[in-house]
Amino acid sequence: MGDISKDINSKFLNNKVKALLNIIYTANWINSQQNIFFKPYGISPQQFNILRILKGATKPLKVQTIKERMIERSPNATRLMDKLCNKELIERIACSEDRRVVHIGVTKKGLKILEDISKNMKDDYIDNLTNEEAIKLSDLLDKIR
Repeated sequence: MGDISKDINSKFLNNKVKALLNIIYTANWINSQQNIFFKPYGISPQQFNILRILKGATKPLKVQTIKERMIERSPNATRLMDKLCNKELIERIACSEDRRVVHIGVTKKGLKILEDISKNMKDDYIDNLTNEEAIKLSDLLDKIR
């Protein structure tokens, strides 16, 4: 089991500071693991999030709706979508009622990459927690926010 004090060779002012830094450290560790996993697919965790949002929607979504549903709210969500569009994983669909509005839909190629990812994805980052511990952790993180 990890110990942030040893991992970063540091002592902390108090347990609240230690907990906060541990959250940040762990979030960065998970992000790094996800970047490694998604690299062979040519997408980032944020782009994966966009693809999952679109797959879960029953119809193409407005860009703003996608931004609101993202786990990691990114100011460069439009740029992320540009990259997905260039890879032909999503498509832009003009709105017939309002030319200023653009809807985004996932393509067959995008659905295929999601299928491939789901076959290989391991959500084992918290396998060492019991179900009760996972509930408690989630509740504590909700409490912080």
